[in-house]
Amino acid sequence: MASKTNEAADSSVVLTPFFDGTDLKYWKIRMRTHLKAEGVWTIVANGFEEPKNDSDLTAAEMKNLEAKYRQDAKALSKIQMGVSRAYFAKTATCETAKEAWDFLETEVYGDEKVRTINLQTLRREFENIKMIESEKIEYCTRVMNIVNEMRNHSDTIYEQQVVEKILISVTEKYEYIIDITEETKDLSKISIKELVGSFRAHEKRRIFREDQPKDTTFQSNINENSQNFSKNHQKKNQKPKKK
Repeated sequence: MASKTNEAADSSVVLTPFFDGTDLKYWKIRMRTHLKAEGVWTIVANGFEEPKNDSDLTAAEMKNLEAKYRQDAKALSKIQMGVSRAYFAKTATCETAKEAWDFLETEVYGDEKVRTINLQTLRREFENIKMIESEKIEYCTRVMNIVNEMRNHSDTIYEQQVVEKILISVTEKYEYIIDITEETKDLSKISIKELVGSFRAHEKRRIFREDQPKDTTFQSNINENSQNFSKNHQKKNQKPKKK
């Protein structure tokens, strides 16, 4: 009976999200949910002020303070377990969970000044990016990589802006998709996923058309050979005319 209880307990254990230095925003979203489930997110988000002198606290206030200490220690432990050895070493001097949480943001993206400079660079990249002639659907991925980095730097860039950017920066071979999209869709409502789907459908049709001439040529050769064979066969079987 005890073993079944242990199995049930083990199955409910949720592993702490792990950050190895890539995609901090993704990790923070998952980690925030994890900390909420553990009941300690509020202490991470808001922190708490330690009294300069706890000797004046009432018994109830002291009990409340101790509870906050335990919550903070639990949250800090979760954060420390959720980062690689390199980032653990960097956050080891942080005394509170909020301090460690904020430190990771600064460590990865830099302070406010550095983040502003990085964001300006990313915005220029977004403005100047264009599809090169040899690119296909992967161009949309290249655009989205920049967009995601901008969002990681707290930039508010809307779906419509990204859709419009893709439409004006693709090569001529995609012009008919642009015409159809602009004529049949509301650009303020079309999603990036929907646009990418249109590009994929176009790629399939284009590849199919490119394969068609080979098939047509092959069929033409068959037809021509068949006609020649038929003519030769008729000549052999034709009786000579009597003089």
